[in-house]
Amino acid sequence: MIRRTLLALCLLLALPASPSSPMDAWVHRMESRSIKASVGIWELDTGKLLEGHQMDLQLVPASTTKLLTTYALLKTWKPDYEIHTEVWGELKGGTVAGDLVFKGAGDPFLTSERLWLMAEALKERGVTTVKGRVRLDQSAFDGQFYGNGWEHTSSNTTPPILPLSVNFNKEGGHLVADPDRLAVETLTRILRQDGIAVEGGIIGDGELRKLIAFPSLPLRDLIGNINKYSNNFMVEMLLKRFGSGTWPQGIRQVQAFYSTLFGLGPDKVDLTDGSGLSKDNHLSARTLAIVLRAAWHDFEVGPEMVGSLKIIGGEPFRLHIKDPNLARRIRCKTGHLSGVTSVCGYLQTLDGRERVFAIILNGPADDTDVWDLVKRWAN
Repeated sequence: MIRRTLLALCLLLALPASPSSPMDAWVHRMESRSIKASVGIWELDTGKLLEGHQMDLQLVPASTTKLLTTYALLKTWKPDYEIHTEVWGELKGGTVAGDLVFKGAGDPFLTSERLWLMAEALKERGVTTVKGRVRLDQSAFDGQFYGNGWEHTSSNTTPPILPLSVNFNKEGGHLVADPDRLAVETLTRILRQDGIAVEGGIIGDGELRKLIAFPSLPLRDLIGNINKYSNNFMVEMLLKRFGSGTWPQGIRQVQAFYSTLFGLGPDKVDLTDGSGLSKDNHLSARTLAIVLRAAWHDFEVGPEMVGSLKIIGGEPFRLHIKDPNLARRIRCKTGHLSGVTSVCGYLQTLDGRERVFAIILNGPADDTDVWDLVKRWAN
């Protein structure tokens, strides 16, 4: 009898312990599927941890990386910052004697509509005829067109990063093999349609002068497009400009920003790019939450940063998560790569309390794994 009792106790001890809390149960489900998780939720005002699991574990964050890049840009450059695309030529009367040269500077939103405004600015400057051709100056960036580590993710869907890029280097929704050709042809067509004759003749040998400096949209609007639409191309354009034309310097600038202001060294802000395309990026839930909480309380640029996030139930475009109960109670940035699912942001509980949260999952997870946890926190 005693032996049978002891045997039963040993068998009982050998069984896995039953989860003692909802978080334990969720973690158990993740671990049973070989999913690594770094998650946490904190009080927004005090920073007090309410619940979490491996908050300091560095994992691949996917597009939640954009939060760190865009906050560093907003805080350094300020929301009204503009990037100027210069146009140079030898103007005599209303005629450009030779080529009309467009000097790129990293404006990531040179769409056809914006180019029409540029053509109008040239007309206001007095330009009526271009004897030569449209020519590009791409010297502001180095010759690296794709970020490090992109070959293992989805670089085939990401345009090359050039300081003068038209329509995101896409035509008809597809990447073009020769983005310079696209830019020259689009600019030439728009100039002609707007009444500026481009004759394409012999190159002039006179002295070029700056005719206009066409401003980009203000940074606040660029950041809004980046975070709401998770635009990889736009944020990498800005990162290279941040680094005076190179990715490594841009990354060092971002890391120096967080090291100086928050004491988060390169071991905590382990980045290779600005968008999160590379799986060489590593962040923790705690690092994401620190940045989000700082942005919320930042009177100078916080409203622009918080406003750049997706709002559940409050966007003009469709979101993956459709839960009327969460409508306008969650502002977030999501991230997806093969084997990576992440989300972070702010939530308001049913009784009006505000929280900051971050979830990074590496492994065969899906959106349900993330949003089950968020829904429990929000409700």
